[in-house]
Amino acid sequence: MMKMILVRHGQTEWNLLGKYQGQSDTALSEKGRQQAELLAKNFPVDHVDAVYASDLKRAFETGEKIAGRFGCPIIPEKGLREFHFGEWEGHTYEEIVKKWPEEAANFFGAPEKLQTPGGETFSILQERAMKTINRIREINEGKIVCVAAHGAIIKTILASLMHIPLHYLWAIRQDNTAVNILRFDDDYVSIELINSTEHLRK
Repeated sequence: MMKMILVRHGQTEWNLLGKYQGQSDTALSEKGRQQAELLAKNFPVDHVDAVYASDLKRAFETGEKIAGRFGCPIIPEKGLREFHFGEWEGHTYEEIVKKWPEEAANFFGAPEKLQTPGGETFSILQERAMKTINRIREINEGKIVCVAAHGAIIKTILASLMHIPLHYLWAIRQDNTAVNILRFDDDYVSIELINSTEHLRK
């Protein structure tokens, strides 16, 4: 048995501006740092053996707060990077709809068909995500690990584990510093918690 606590990073300035971040290396806002500190202080388990984090600043800094709380190592993982939005990065949804109306229609209406200009597809993202998650699982049997990543990639991980088609990806909500707890027993997985932000109320 092993447990994985999957967390989304805190708020960034681009979140506030409504800009798509993707693999742009944006940092946490002041509020995002406060959220990450509250997450670490009120973490849902009392022990973590290791933290694996996307190497993008906003997720890595969130992971650092958790690793600091438990005095455990933090390992950067390029495979945990956010969905690559390509030319959409740095634009708002309104700007994207104007410039790429056909692709934008697929973003929410048929995400399984979406091909962002110069970026990834959600199936490619999900394949990358699960390859990374399965590798982390294999080397951490019997342990409790935290994975600090991003909204879209976490959605694809949860969709895969719950056998939800990518068409329904947006039915899975992930707020800033959302906590998800996964339990793995050999080939079986159970989802114990999804999108909890209870730590922000304490």
